[in-house]
Amino acid sequence: MDERLTAIVLAGGQSSRMGQNKALISINGVPLLRQTCQIALECAVSVKVVTFHPEKYRAIVPSGCVVLHERSLAATGDETPHGPLIGFTQGLANASTPWVLLLACDLPYLQADILHRWLQQLPEPSSAIALLPQIQARWEPLCGFYHQSCLESLRQFIAQGGRSFQRWLATIPVQQITFCADAELRHQEQQMLFNCNTPQDLATLRMYSSGQNA
Repeated sequence: MDERLTAIVLAGGQSSRMGQNKALISINGVPLLRQTCQIALECAVSVKVVTFHPEKYRAIVPSGCVVLHERSLAATGDETPHGPLIGFTQGLANASTPWVLLLACDLPYLQADILHRWLQQLPEPSSAIALLPQIQARWEPLCGFYHQSCLESLRQFIAQGGRSFQRWLATIPVQQITFCADAELRHQEQQMLFNCNTPQDLATLRMYSSGQNA
């Protein structure tokens, strides 16, 4: 694990496209949220799960993880998820390390060894305050690294009504993760960014997992 790093796992979405709670979906008998946390523990000194419903997850997260109750925005008092940017901001405010690893809870192909390779690319905060993968000119914000110094920028953006990760990222210096030159390793890196969002995604994932374990 890296002493510079706290992992923040977001489990606050409504899973509307999936039709069931993605965090609780089991692959080979392990809920996606638990699998994500286990991998995060291999990389970071602290793992924090941010969610509106902590009571749903405390029993399944590994020992050593902290479950944080995502709070409603004071201006609305609405006890429903406001999107990942809000949960990330609240998790970041509770992190004490200089860098955080932000992860969605539904990354079934997540690999600790790839995250460790990416960690070697962390920039100096004077040059970039986020290190993220990019696919087809679009940042992948829920599987990347952020410096603690971006918290003030986040708060200002949210106070102005901003909720879009992509729009916020356009306002800060971001360094793109360099994928491996080796074609097989590069495929694994890109596959790791796959989110399990729909029943079709889940069916494909389970078919793949069954084939891997045959």
